[in-house]
Amino acid sequence: MDIVEELKKVLKGEVDGRDETLEKYSRDASIFVVRPLVVVRPKDTEDVERLVKFVSLKKESGENVSITPRAGGTDMSGGPLGTSIILDTAHLDAFLQLENKTATVEPGMYFRDFDKETKKQNLELPSYPASREICTVGGMVANDSGGEKNLKYGKTARYVESLDVVLSDGEVHTLENLKDDSLQEKLQEESFEGNLYRKVSELLVKNKDVIEKGKPRVAKNSSGYALWDIGDGVSSLNLARLLTGSQGALGVFTKIKFKLVTPRPYSSMVVVFLKDIDDLREMVPEVLKSEPESFESYDNHTFKIAVKYFPELALQMKAGIISLGFSFLPEIGMLLTGGVPKLVLMVEFRSDSQQDAYKKAKDLSVNLELLKSSAKIRLIKNEHGTRKYWAIRRESFNLLRNKVRGLRTAPFIEDFVVPPLSIPDFLPKLNSILSEFNLTYTIAGHIGDGNFHIIPLIDPKRKDASQVIHDLSEKVYALVFSYHGSISGEHNDGLVRTPYVEAMFGSQMTRLFEEIESIFDPLGIFNPGKKVGTTLLESERKFDFPGSS
Repeated sequence: MDIVEELKKVLKGEVDGRDETLEKYSRDASIFVVRPLVVVRPKDTEDVERLVKFVSLKKESGENVSITPRAGGTDMSGGPLGTSIILDTAHLDAFLQLENKTATVEPGMYFRDFDKETKKQNLELPSYPASREICTVGGMVANDSGGEKNLKYGKTARYVESLDVVLSDGEVHTLENLKDDSLQEKLQEESFEGNLYRKVSELLVKNKDVIEKGKPRVAKNSSGYALWDIGDGVSSLNLARLLTGSQGALGVFTKIKFKLVTPRPYSSMVVVFLKDIDDLREMVPEVLKSEPESFESYDNHTFKIAVKYFPELALQMKAGIISLGFSFLPEIGMLLTGGVPKLVLMVEFRSDSQQDAYKKAKDLSVNLELLKSSAKIRLIKNEHGTRKYWAIRRESFNLLRNKVRGLRTAPFIEDFVVPPLSIPDFLPKLNSILSEFNLTYTIAGHIGDGNFHIIPLIDPKRKDASQVIHDLSEKVYALVFSYHGSISGEHNDGLVRTPYVEAMFGSQMTRLFEEIESIFDPLGIFNPGKKVGTTLLESERKFDFPGSS
């Protein structure tokens, strides 16, 4: 009996082994192709428990099976790709509760639908990424996603109150931040959970110095397991924080409780069209001093793509082509008179009144003008005027994926982080490296926290595609490490960055990551090779470039 038939006898939900399904689930938004054995869509939490117990028995009998959770399939790292069982959370998508500024939800719910529910009480989960229309809340937790509001509000981990997770014993456990007496009681408990807490606590206490030395030196990071951010193991221990950003490699989420914020309704923006990257040297600290809600950027390539495909952009904005065309007249005039800017900076202020938001934006625009740079500065009074800039920033990747013919997007250096004040020195060196490879690419990012998304376009039939990806990754990450940066700010490790985790954290910290996996998942049930355990050669063998040698 094959695994498809076996699973049909175990699960109430769907079990799908059709070729067209396996082909679809062989890819996400990354550069990889990995064909699974079967796709399952559990009906409920009990189904997830049954699946984990089924796989556990298979592993104990020596069979090489595993579970890879998948939600919206928008991941750029290859995180939801696997050679065995794909667990699609499509039916685990219920909005369960909204009270006391918290929302409880199943992981398969799309953020766009979740956002509609929370907005009914004027509340928001502010860590949404640019893919907010097509990602799920479970994927956001799995990657510890950030986004355009990260500068003020931080990433998803800040908002995860508790997680219900099916762990390796095949049972649901509620993980949260335990402190003082509650933690001591748990550490004394003779149970699966008690043993888990004791082992993690011992690891933290024993390796305190290694963790302190090896932790990231930038404010934003999704790489590795966040051992530096889960407590000391004595007075506090937050295993929900440990699993946030774990890419399904420690267990399967079945329920998430988020704390929410009240969004500020009014917006004004300063838009800076930058001709000289060196001007960032004075501009970045000046902007950060003004404490904006968002500080974003996109480059000249992104700008050109937006102008070229502005009908599609209008569709994304739900705006008419004519009205969008009129809104772009100032930019078109600027192009005709001054050329395309090297970078467009977006600095947004939000407030409880339009007057206050506008005053903050105006004050910054005055201060930036005093810097005497060659940049052109526009002051956008209200949210209606900011929409086109947000549309360009959010939709550039989808436009690249769907509109550029003969080339494909290749996200592999798309999420690194460097200290924001180092950007004026860093960017010219980065552009020098990119210029060596004769690639079309876009750069967008969260300039306020130094997190950049670089998306090259590569001909999939190009014979040296794999070599280009290898060489460019090596050079860019070496540059990032020279600035004490991170290989991932919010997209996580997956297949694309796991081979570089040890280069970032060092061998001692990487051994601790391996130990965490052995504590939670001694049989290797959950999403193997996505945080540790994948070599560069193994990763490159999964590239989806058929013409590459």
